[in-house]
Amino acid sequence: MENGNQLSEQQIQNIRESVDIVDIISGYIPLVSKGKSFFGVCPFHDDHSPSMSVSREKQIYRCFSCGAGGNVFNFVMNYENINFIEAVKILANKAGIPLQIASYQAPKSKKFEAYYEVYDLAHKFYQNNMSTSMAKEAKEYLNKRGIETNIIKEFEIGLSLKNTEMLTKLLIKKGYDTNLLLKTGLVNQNEYGLHDIYYNRILFPLWDLEGRVVGFSGRIYQNSDTSKYVNTKETDVFKKGELLYNYHRAKNEARRIGQVIVMEGFMDVIRAYTVGIEHVVATMGTAVTKQQALLLKRMAKEIILCFDGDQAGEKATISCANELLEIGVTPKVVRLEDNLDPDEYILKYGKEQFLRKLENPMQLMDFKLKYLKQKKDFNNSQDIATYVNQVLNELKKVDDPVLRQLTIQKLSVETNLEESFLKEQLQEIKPKKQIESKPKNIKQNKYQQAEQNLIYYMLESTEVIQLYKKHVTYMPTKEYRMLAMQIACFYKDYKFINVADFITYIQNDEVLTKTLNDILALDLKENYTIDEIMDYIKNIHEYGVKFQCERLQEMMQMEIDPMKKAEIGQKIVDLRKTEMIR
Repeated sequence: MENGNQLSEQQIQNIRESVDIVDIISGYIPLVSKGKSFFGVCPFHDDHSPSMSVSREKQIYRCFSCGAGGNVFNFVMNYENINFIEAVKILANKAGIPLQIASYQAPKSKKFEAYYEVYDLAHKFYQNNMSTSMAKEAKEYLNKRGIETNIIKEFEIGLSLKNTEMLTKLLIKKGYDTNLLLKTGLVNQNEYGLHDIYYNRILFPLWDLEGRVVGFSGRIYQNSDTSKYVNTKETDVFKKGELLYNYHRAKNEARRIGQVIVMEGFMDVIRAYTVGIEHVVATMGTAVTKQQALLLKRMAKEIILCFDGDQAGEKATISCANELLEIGVTPKVVRLEDNLDPDEYILKYGKEQFLRKLENPMQLMDFKLKYLKQKKDFNNSQDIATYVNQVLNELKKVDDPVLRQLTIQKLSVETNLEESFLKEQLQEIKPKKQIESKPKNIKQNKYQQAEQNLIYYMLESTEVIQLYKKHVTYMPTKEYRMLAMQIACFYKDYKFINVADFITYIQNDEVLTKTLNDILALDLKENYTIDEIMDYIKNIHEYGVKFQCERLQEMMQMEIDPMKKAEIGQKIVDLRKTEMIR
């Protein structure tokens, strides 16, 4: 491959053709061959049975439960949470294709571009404040907490000053709309006008999965009665439940060593980073969501939960562990003494003692036994019964028969209950019924079915594309019309059609990509006849005539001039004649 500043469509196609999607995906998840396809447990939702199909013939994948699908680039992008060009680089490397790109900017959705611009400008503004003489006290505060200049730069920590209008005036001067500024959560409005949300606070930027700033957490550093932290409100681009703090920095190191450490707060992450622990992320103090759990699952095989050492941290550990168990991941646990959080623990006991903790984490079941045993009086029969039932309920989530047996033995010793009895009780506990979120089948009329089926076979055959170009002048459904036009454009540019390459061709259009996935889900028979294709075209034409006739009839009813009324009537007659001819 030629090296250069731009990556061409042909180069992208060559890379895709140089790898086999089955080989690539099986490197991430186990696949089992069934007929012409391969099946595996979908990594993009809470899947408990193989619902992802991978086609070697078409070089595409699709999940029949959550609807995820695409080509090999899409899979790597979604699994690794990286952008398109990063996925191309990974696959080029796997294919042994030398690839040097001096500059390449994949087209991005401009839907929330203004948000990112505002956050980026605010971020630079706050960072610049930290470089001025007015930041002396804030820097001293950070230094006392062990956050030196290099870490301030590494984590891009900024500062808002005592003036409550500086950022607002800057953003307005740059031409940003007031309504947008209010939506970003950086500006507020009261009876006196617009003002900054953050003033006289140390600002910790919050990033999305791609490393773009999408919010801030502002901390007081002087004696004040105000809240210790003020966080950016949730917006269209900042949703806590979908993000993990420090994800964009930690993901590569976590994948390299096969381990990720999860903490609660960003200060814990920053502190861990100062002692060389880089494969660490934080939930920012919120309960772990299923989306975050799936992110963690894709980061590394081993997940260690190191939450705050207090009672709230214990509950958060249980909650996070259960969310991970739901998606088939059993984490390990590190608990810290003296109710300390990781930041405090490292400062008090030092790096080496904290590393020893991480090197010797508790098994999850051991932690749960210890947790459930708390405040239980083993001289009280009711407490013993409660404890036993709680442990058995936890055991029902465990798939490992050896771990089950070892836990039963421990429980038997602790309670003086027979192992056989405990096993019987375990069998009587019914597992929770798993509910898969399958897309609803929406009933289509014959015209929509004709559009869908025609497009399906256009993706399979250039012959059908040519029939479409010759006979179809108008597709009634906007999404199908645009998709058919793009297929025709692809064919015009490359003189062939291939689903896997076409997916890359439209990847930056979310609506077209979703429509394409819906079409591919039809899974129609492989072979078609010309008569079938012409029937689809006839139905599409019929709908077009019907639609135009209805529109003309409405015009005729509103028309007062008899001559013009007659002209419209003649148009209706002519349209119906074309329908009869076909």
